[in-house]
Amino acid sequence: MIAHLKGRLDATGTDHAVIDVGGVGYLVGASARTLAAIGPVGEAAMLHTEMLVSEDSIRLVGFSSSAERDWFRLLTGVQGVGARVALAILSALDPSEIARAVASGDKAMIARANGVGPKLAQRIVMELKDKTGGIILGPAAASQVIPVGAGADAVSALLNLGFRPAEASAAVAAAEEDLGETATLDALVRLALRKAAK
Repeated sequence: MIAHLKGRLDATGTDHAVIDVGGVGYLVGASARTLAAIGPVGEAAMLHTEMLVSEDSIRLVGFSSSAERDWFRLLTGVQGVGARVALAILSALDPSEIARAVASGDKAMIARANGVGPKLAQRIVMELKDKTGGIILGPAAASQVIPVGAGADAVSALLNLGFRPAEASAAVAAAEEDLGETATLDALVRLALRKAAK
């Protein structure tokens, strides 16, 4: 399995990039978001990858972050979501937006992606609500200032730890009230855990 590619960006297309690694050009499918983030042609590039093996092909799909790759794996685990639809979702929404949409049951947000109708969006939200425990927000997200209404990330974290939705929502709401809008996600989750334990 190829976990990542590090080399020179040789070319890009509407849905792929070619990474030159030691003289070998790897064709890697990618979301529009990854293609925008990868940098200019001719410069050094690194992509996290997922290898897709079927009866008649072996393909690589590349991602600008490991979180994007993790969401690709979760999305393609949903019945009716293939690599193309998963990449369309990742082109329309970044990983934190997908996490918020799943945590809050916002199927309309998922349906913004090309090729995703209301029924499929509903299935994605329903199937992934209980499976997002393995998605790590990472140090960058932990130090972010929480924008208004983004307590959904903290609620999602508590749900991943096994709290019931009503408990998680109440604890996060109480923590937001104490900490205010400038709280980091890390501080919000810590205080919500203390409040939920009382």
